[in-house]
Amino acid sequence: MHRSRVVGILIDTPAMQIGAAVEFWSAALGVPARPAAGEEQFTVLKGAVPELFTVIQSVDDDVPRYHIDIETDDPAAEVARLTALGAEPVSRWQDAHTLRAPGGHLLCVVPVHSDPETFARSARTWS
Repeated sequence: MHRSRVVGILIDTPAMQIGAAVEFWSAALGVPARPAAGEEQFTVLKGAVPELFTVIQSVDDDVPRYHIDIETDDPAAEVARLTALGAEPVSRWQDAHTLRAPGGHLLCVVPVHSDPETFARSARTWS
């Protein structure tokens, strides 16, 4: 018998783009970036994702990948905030905005999907 759980999200980034990716994700998720002790290839964003869901998505692409969804009560404001941090718009489908972060990773900005109590408890407030 054994136990397991999802323990984290690792955002694999080419070494030449790591500085921009760390700055973007730290600012985008509202947490400080800290080097992992004794493991220079890792930068920790502790507390960035307190509660998350797991979904398998079918995409029209030949490249398997992972991406992050950021839910918000104001998609236009969140897209503006993230593009100001360096993300680039890629596409839009229904109410979801796909952006490309520095480092090349995709992320989606979506309207609130979690239950209202979870959102209220774990959402960061941006001005």
